[in-house]
Amino acid sequence: MNTFTTALVQKTRPVSGRLLILLGLILVMFGCQAKDRSAIVTHQAWDEWAVGQVVDARTGLAVPMQPWLETLATYDVIYLGEEHHNRSHIDAALRVVRSLMSHGRRPWLAMEMFGWDGQPALDRYLRSEKIVRSEFLEQVLWKQNWGGAFEDYEPLMEFAKGQHLPLLAMNPPKSLIRQVVKQGLIQAKEQPEWRQWGMAGEDIVDAPAYRSRILSQLQDCHGGGSPEDYQTMYEASMVRDEGMAKTLAAAVKQLRVDPSSGQGPLLSYTGGGHVQYRLPVPDRVARRVPEGLKQVTVYMATFERERAAELHQAMQEGIADYVWLTPQGAQGPPRRCR
Repeated sequence: MNTFTTALVQKTRPVSGRLLILLGLILVMFGCQAKDRSAIVTHQAWDEWAVGQVVDARTGLAVPMQPWLETLATYDVIYLGEEHHNRSHIDAALRVVRSLMSHGRRPWLAMEMFGWDGQPALDRYLRSEKIVRSEFLEQVLWKQNWGGAFEDYEPLMEFAKGQHLPLLAMNPPKSLIRQVVKQGLIQAKEQPEWRQWGMAGEDIVDAPAYRSRILSQLQDCHGGGSPEDYQTMYEASMVRDEGMAKTLAAAVKQLRVDPSSGQGPLLSYTGGGHVQYRLPVPDRVARRVPEGLKQVTVYMATFERERAAELHQAMQEGIADYVWLTPQGAQGPPRRCR
């Protein structure tokens, strides 16, 4: 019996049978209303999802696109996590960049698709009015560091070039990563290339939450390996993510030198796996730039109605701050590990 009912009974003693019946009916009515209310709430958040929406991962609700785009200008780092080779994800990135520029900002782009050893070629690409694509791809070491169709990413690069926006190579060179895969982290640190690329003295942080998630993904996606294989692959993942965080942290510090010029924010464009749950790159950047850093993660995902509940579960686990629902790429739905 609740406080309200107890007070009413005490106030009206002795209680007649008619009054007790009346009170019982009231309680039954309220109880039925509560049951009816809970019965109505069978509608799932994802029932209203549609391609083209951005969903707030905390609530599962779509947000108004234009106001949301405007808020992105308030962040220091914007992380866009793509499914590789999905043109709609490049289009989404272009939409973000254009929105930032319409509000007087000059975003810096950082892309996973380029290694540090390709930065000189990227700089020449940005300066040159005319460039032979085949020569550029050879100079930027596209096949060695990334591969796949360059055309998938060319629109974003061409826009950066046309608007004279900085374009940063995020990744440690593939040769450095291969050393870690083959030899393990301890031995790789002893090689000249480790010092050559400024990794000497860098902390490669092995966070328990990161280890748990990345190791399980490696085992799901690369079945049949030995424990030693998974360990060196995991160490290589750490080095890649730490290296990309190193690139972004240095850029943030550089942008802070003259915040009044309208330069920034920093737009990080990588595979979704490098932003998920903030563990791979965003947390490492936050460790390197602890002073008032404001970051936002956007996970771009092909919207498959039959997998909406699964995506909603990932949101509840904190996969990103926002999820951008997109059409599938020309190669069909993304490959999913078992």
